[in-house]
Amino acid sequence: MKVIFLQDVKGQGKKGEIKNVSEGYAQNFLIPRGLVRPATEGNVKTLEQQTAAEVKRKEKEKEEAIELGKKLEEVTVTLKAKAGEGGRLFGAITSKQVAEALEKTGIKIDKRKIEMHEPIRTLGVTQVPVKLHPEVKSTFKVQVTEE
Repeated sequence: MKVIFLQDVKGQGKKGEIKNVSEGYAQNFLIPRGLVRPATEGNVKTLEQQTAAEVKRKEKEKEEAIELGKKLEEVTVTLKAKAGEGGRLFGAITSKQVAEALEKTGIKIDKRKIEMHEPIRTLGVTQVPVKLHPEVKSTFKVQVTEE
């Protein structure tokens, strides 16, 4: 029996695939649990439309991420912190603080997307990378000044 997988089923197929499975397995296990749908002509067309819509949505997300990346490259975020001799900070500037400062400029980015391997511990300008989309990365400047 040909079926369309609605969810990943271990050892059988992934979401969106059309495969042949035994009729008993499909009727008694997969269909009652909502894991598959019979592969009728109408269901196959629906699947194709959903796939096309998904591709279009992902493309739009990527374009928006590229636009945001261009905007970010022009931004310089300024933060103030207490510092000692030689420009060393008392404490550190974390990705959370950078995200909050970015939000004040009108750009909202999740702190987990900011790729700071370690916090900023010195005064001056630092380039901070951001992963906006799986295929789109950008950087912006963080300027740390003394309080």
